[in-house]
Amino acid sequence: TIFQAARQAGIEIPHLCYDPDLGLEPTSSCRLCVVEVEGAKTLVASCSHPVAPGMVVRTDTSEVRESRRLVLELLLSDHPDDCLTCEKCGECALQKYAYELGVKGEAYTGERAQAPSEEAPTVVYDRSKCILCGRCVQVCHEVQVAGAVDFLGRGFQTRVGLPPGLPRQDSDCEECGNCIDVCPTGALSFPGAQGAGRVWELQRTVTICPYCGVGCTLVLHTRGNRVVKVTGAPGLGVNRGRLCVKGRFGFDFLGHEERLTQPLLRRQGRLTPVSWEEALDYCATHLARIKEKFGPDAVAGLASAKCPNEENYLMQKFMRAVIGTNNVDHCARLCHASTVAGLAQAFGSGAMTNSIDDLDQAGAIFVIGSNTTECHPIIGAAIKRAAVRGVPLIVADPRSIELTEYATVHLRQKHGTDVALINALARVILEEGLEDKDFIAQRTEGFEAFRAAIEPYTPQLAARLTGVPAEDIVHAARLYAGAPAAAIFYSMGITQHTTGTDNVLALANLALLTGNLGKPGAGVNPLRGQNNVQGACDVGALPNFLPGYQKVDDPVARAKFEAAWGTALPAQPGLTMIEMTNAAVQGSLKALYIMGENPMMSDPDRGHVEQALSRLDLLIVQDIFLTETAQLADVVLPAAGFAEKNGTFTNTERRVQLVRKALEPPGSARQDGEILCDLARRLGYDMSYPGTAAIFDEFAALAPAFAGISHDRLENGGLQWPCPDRGHPGTPILHVEKFPRGLGKFHPVEFVPACELPDADYPFVLSTGRILQHFHTGSMSRRSKVLDTLVPVGAIEMHPDDAERLGVQDGDRVRVSSRRGQIEIQADVTDRVSPGTVFLAFHYREAPANALTIAALDPVAKIPEFKVCAVQVQKAGGQTLKRTEGGPCEQ
Repeated sequence: TIFQAARQAGIEIPHLCYDPDLGLEPTSSCRLCVVEVEGAKTLVASCSHPVAPGMVVRTDTSEVRESRRLVLELLLSDHPDDCLTCEKCGECALQKYAYELGVKGEAYTGERAQAPSEEAPTVVYDRSKCILCGRCVQVCHEVQVAGAVDFLGRGFQTRVGLPPGLPRQDSDCEECGNCIDVCPTGALSFPGAQGAGRVWELQRTVTICPYCGVGCTLVLHTRGNRVVKVTGAPGLGVNRGRLCVKGRFGFDFLGHEERLTQPLLRRQGRLTPVSWEEALDYCATHLARIKEKFGPDAVAGLASAKCPNEENYLMQKFMRAVIGTNNVDHCARLCHASTVAGLAQAFGSGAMTNSIDDLDQAGAIFVIGSNTTECHPIIGAAIKRAAVRGVPLIVADPRSIELTEYATVHLRQKHGTDVALINALARVILEEGLEDKDFIAQRTEGFEAFRAAIEPYTPQLAARLTGVPAEDIVHAARLYAGAPAAAIFYSMGITQHTTGTDNVLALANLALLTGNLGKPGAGVNPLRGQNNVQGACDVGALPNFLPGYQKVDDPVARAKFEAAWGTALPAQPGLTMIEMTNAAVQGSLKALYIMGENPMMSDPDRGHVEQALSRLDLLIVQDIFLTETAQLADVVLPAAGFAEKNGTFTNTERRVQLVRKALEPPGSARQDGEILCDLARRLGYDMSYPGTAAIFDEFAALAPAFAGISHDRLENGGLQWPCPDRGHPGTPILHVEKFPRGLGKFHPVEFVPACELPDADYPFVLSTGRILQHFHTGSMSRRSKVLDTLVPVGAIEMHPDDAERLGVQDGDRVRVSSRRGQIEIQADVTDRVSPGTVFLAFHYREAPANALTIAALDPVAKIPEFKVCAVQVQKAGGQTLKRTEGGPCEQ
């Protein structure tokens, strides 16, 4: 269009209804962007008028300016008297263009748009400032695909709002706030924005979101060492300026009154404030004593998927070079350890194969074990957009989630039956000749053994095992295999099983079978749960890998690190996170150093975790809050939050991105890396760096896949590894010509039932997960006023049939018990779950899901079984529901 051509040439054309960063069809409703086209009878709207060879366009003639002035005068005719002096000054496009064109707002006086402001926890709508441009409606319908708001009323009474009579909590509003970002006037604003300051009084820092693994770019607006609001960066980052409710509103935990501001040391059973010198001297003395008396393997460390790459690199280096043990792990063990294990076996690399942008090129999308719109909202919205434009969407999930409303077919499998389902899909593809024969012949091995293994998994057998109708399995297989490129997306619904590695291998088999690897719009795409879980793995915060996925028992790799770090390194793989817990209970692990993890809320079998932590001789917790885990510590070290440090995060698509400091830490809280270096020096090892860039440079020099990445190369949007040299552009798509292991390998996998199934005493299947408004153990999101206002209490989902038999009404309190513990929580009666199953989010300390979950492990990845365990449910003070023969829990 003329507008786009002008923008490319650096020419600004005034506009109000059109947002060039949304990538949507223009409505041409405001007529402010009109220009002269030589030969045209009238002025044309540049946002929608296509260019043509030889076209002559004039964007700033007297006729054009006069037309624009008229538009602005009419728009201002029903605006408040203070429109040109209000606090939006510097941000309001209407105000800006009025100044530029000399419009005073006095040419026409008409009836003012009178309506009271409407305020919700996330947005304030002032109809008197609304010009009905439609941007908010467009972004809600076409980008977010929520359709929550629309034009209401007619004529002068037209306004924007939710459907009449529908309470906000019952609407489709996702509270993302993207409508605020695209509003060109002050009609939509953040609650409390008044008094935050004029635009020139605020500092703007572009950084990366601290929540899920999508890695959205966001802008922190700060004043007086306080974040006053968060916006997207228009057109930038993987999110192109759009944010979700957590990314936009979940930031005020940074200034929360409960932030740790000074070190704490346990004295006479109580945590007491002490100086940094005393705290670190205590840590060093006791770590040295334990290492000398019991050996280095009596000490372990947990790194953090919330911390930058540089600090995780230092944590694993501290454990290996200073302590002398490979006992280092982090929360990837609880979410995607089976991804790393499974995809490494199949492809030679355990990471997401494609890019988020690839969704635009997918011919079919298969989502399994991922509630994407709640756990990875920006990617979830992209999947919804694809489905709306006609891309076949297959969703496999035991629950009815938002994506199932957009699905071409919903495969509602029983919990823990994923291998049977995926094998059946593969068998249909083979039986109907839909496999990619050339890809199999040229780029894979192990095919015949795989073919033989899936032969018994007919759609009919799978229907009996999974509960999914055979015809739906056939339909899904045809959709996936019939697309020119089909993408698989999965998350913890696949990985958090005792068969998690098998589940991942089965999905890898499916992609190999159809040749959906190494090309745009395809791939096997695990969605990482936390902002830097990918990066923490990359830099070696794993017990069996040095940085860059170089094995600790490889003497060549180990020699390289020994030369760089100047010390001998252990050759034996260390303990995983759950193995550390077991070792502490058994007495062989004496000290645990935890950086930014909260195992009392995140690890399975909470009672077992508490027993383990209480038996340690030394527990050091380094965090930003006194978490449930920190409350048990001998030493608590106050750390800096994400907005108080520089470094890098690596998102789910392997994109390394810069994190920039916007605030100073509160009190005497310190950078995690500084604390580690200070403690290392106390233990006799010189670990010093001039800045975080130097730490990354050391890592990149030792890890070939990252050799071409440095902080200075990340200034313009980040790079995806592998990036082997400074001239390399990064790798958006893995396995284009070959796999790291050479040939992709098929792995026969058999269906194995979950470890703990329902019985007469514990007749329900419990599954756990996340909700949109909160995150992980709640230490950040539940200290955000907006997020906690939206969902202040937890609830357990149960089917109406089960609730009726129990005499439970929606909102009643119920007691949920397993063989490990019990909780009381509010009931959410809903058909989102199937009869005989219940679902519980794990964000709430008042009713911790991990008091119930089982600590059974995947034998390969050592990941716990969070998605299936047996529980009993009863109305608080009521009768227990027992399973009856042939009932909903029959296996």
